[in-house]
Amino acid sequence: MIITTTNTIDGKTISEYSGIVFGEVITGINMFKDIGAGLRNVFGGRSKGYEDELMSARAEALEEMASRAEQLGADAIIGMKMDYEVLGSDNGMLMVTCSGTAVITN
Repeated sequence: MIITTTNTIDGKTISEYSGIVFGEVITGINMFKDIGAGLRNVFGGRSKGYEDELMSARAEALEEMASRAEQLGADAIIGMKMDYEVLGSDNGMLMVTCSGTAVITN
């Protein structure tokens, strides 16, 4: 499935708009990743644990959105937008959401 942030797809003609589709993932960051991130906050450097968690959540949100588009009979998603938030009383949850317009192309 083609997923793009643009409103057109090169070489394709949009024949039908099937509706807006969403993908949402909320995931917890475990204690060990928090400890590693805390140390990197003090000493500097990148947090591989958080980066891996973010990449995984992003991939899951895109897969969920694509699955919902397929259920509508669409073969592409245009105008995709992705957003990230931290949730929870201790900011221990990561929410990744994406949305776009499911379309059928020729």
